[in-house]
Amino acid sequence: MITLSARMRQVAPSATKAMTQMAADLRARGRDVVALSQGEPDFPTPAAVCEAAVRAIAEGRTTYTAVAGILPLREAIVAKFARENGLDFTPDQVTVGCGAKQVLFNALMATLDPGDEVVFATPCWVSYPEMIKLAGGVPVPVATTAADGYRLRPEALRAALTPRTRWLMLNSPANPTGAVAGVADLAALAAVLRDFPQVMVLADDIYEHLVYGETAFATMAAVAPDLADRTLTVNGVSKSHAMTGWRVGYGAGPVELIRAMNTIQGQSTSHTCSIAQYAAIAALNGDPAVVEGFRSAFRRRRDLLCREIAAIPGLSFHLPQGAFYLFVDCTALIGRTTPAGQAIATDTDLALYLLDEAGVALVPGSGFLAPGHLRISYAAADDTLIRAVRVMAAAIARLC
Repeated sequence: MITLSARMRQVAPSATKAMTQMAADLRARGRDVVALSQGEPDFPTPAAVCEAAVRAIAEGRTTYTAVAGILPLREAIVAKFARENGLDFTPDQVTVGCGAKQVLFNALMATLDPGDEVVFATPCWVSYPEMIKLAGGVPVPVATTAADGYRLRPEALRAALTPRTRWLMLNSPANPTGAVAGVADLAALAAVLRDFPQVMVLADDIYEHLVYGETAFATMAAVAPDLADRTLTVNGVSKSHAMTGWRVGYGAGPVELIRAMNTIQGQSTSHTCSIAQYAAIAALNGDPAVVEGFRSAFRRRRDLLCREIAAIPGLSFHLPQGAFYLFVDCTALIGRTTPAGQAIATDTDLALYLLDEAGVALVPGSGFLAPGHLRISYAAADDTLIRAVRVMAAAIARLC
């Protein structure tokens, strides 16, 4: 008989992966399903990146590497931070993981003792609270609102911090809301953190290059250099370079933290795929016009999706300033009834109805600790978005 740990019994599966799998299962049974549930660009990986991977294979670069990542990649990451963010790191301050998710997980595993608290804003990425629990910590969600642009306010942060707080996790641009924390926002949060020297900052910048509004991207280590010795800056190539399957993320911060994270990784997965590491060098050193082309396409899709969703009675939203998600308020539809007589009591009920009735997979907001919402990914082709929204609109019109 298999007995699961107490830790495992309190951790939930990923809501985004669950909806995407349900869509895949329906497709396997012959249903025409549009999956707008996954945070994955639909563009192919840039040709220069793929060519670098092929060269790595041809040159026999298929053996073990250092756990922290090959030196040329860490040097490319150091150069990226200097060039784009004004941050000064050395290669021993950089670690490479199997996606940014592993870097985040390693940081939590390396620093949390049972009962330690981690503060983060909600709506939040579905994995934050579950990662914290797996590491033995206590998730401390702090609610934000559409009226505030889903930005964490300094007074709310101060109220959430305690002597047990170990981390503040910041995600900007944010998944699922698309909120962007600018220089002034981060400076206000930094002013609070100076009164709490035991609190470290985990800056999840994975959507850095996907910003569309007037607020420019900013990161805490650059805005508040005096906090750099307790800040871990995390990024990757998955979203910016359409490399989700390559699984390359990275983090940079204090040497003692990076060493501890490397120890965790050395006893779990070891290094990231050697071939993917060489591909990541090509991505980081590649033509920035490629990333700008992706960003322009996402902005066009955002505007298209917003126009289409705005025309559906019962749905509302705050215009996202970054990432590639629209976080839709569907509370006006809760309490309706499907044509089959089933009550729509929750956002999950609505998401399941739209999957079954319209063949469109979305993620319920409850997975992001924000019930009464749906997350729609616009990392899909224009015609796919239009088709999906129009069948959704028809299905919603049939609710009574």
